[in-house]
Amino acid sequence: MKKSTIIILVALTSCSQQKKLSTYSDGMSWTDLTYTFDASTPYWPNNPRGFEHNTDAEGRTPLGYYYSSYSIFTPEHGGTHLDAPNHFSEKGLTVDQIPMSSLTGNAIVIDISRKALADRDYILSVQDIMDWEKVNGAIPTNTIILIRTGYGKFYPDRASYFGTAMTGLSAIPLLHFPGVSPEAMQWLVDNRDIKALGLDTPSMDYGQSKEFKSHQILLGRNKPGFENLANLDKLPTKNIYIIALPMKIGKGSGGPLRIIAGIPKS
Repeated sequence: MKKSTIIILVALTSCSQQKKLSTYSDGMSWTDLTYTFDASTPYWPNNPRGFEHNTDAEGRTPLGYYYSSYSIFTPEHGGTHLDAPNHFSEKGLTVDQIPMSSLTGNAIVIDISRKALADRDYILSVQDIMDWEKVNGAIPTNTIILIRTGYGKFYPDRASYFGTAMTGLSAIPLLHFPGVSPEAMQWLVDNRDIKALGLDTPSMDYGQSKEFKSHQILLGRNKPGFENLANLDKLPTKNIYIIALPMKIGKGSGGPLRIIAGIPKS
């Protein structure tokens, strides 16, 4: 009798939890912030190879059923991807070590597109953050920050997106796209203890950066970065929930990322 009672209570509890989870999921409208990986995916100019999708098998088998299988090649950093802390921090977490709590959570969008589209070398400033907070209130602790520069509209055209169509080491000095100033990044990790930061450009540091200080600051705190994000123009300013799951590469410094944004249905 006691065992039966326990089983019934457990079953009821389980059903209740499932209903809550279902209600949460059904109450959200989801936006994909990920670009498709294919031959058009742009990579950093010094990457000798880009994304490759090779056919290993495709077609009808001798037994009559269809079967396909492919192999892929991709650098860690390119397309919509994650920067793991060890990308710029010697003792930082690798991709496979990043806790799930760092890859999911509430997010806001800071829109600097008007300024960035007028100046390819524009960098997010502390004043931009202050201006956002004047309108929307202080950014809560453990928030994922998404920076909209407007450069997503150029993807994947290399000339417009990177500032140059050239590739190779000689192209790096010619890169011109917006990013986050080291001062703003330092302010965010010191004063708002942000969870992660992502944006719609090839790098968190602007194209002309030589020391990648914004990378060093964020990743040095064991906080991941998300680059080459899609569809930030489709998101509201706040009340966003992010799920950002990278390919779990052992000892990886980064990897392809599937990132989605949930927005509560009104």
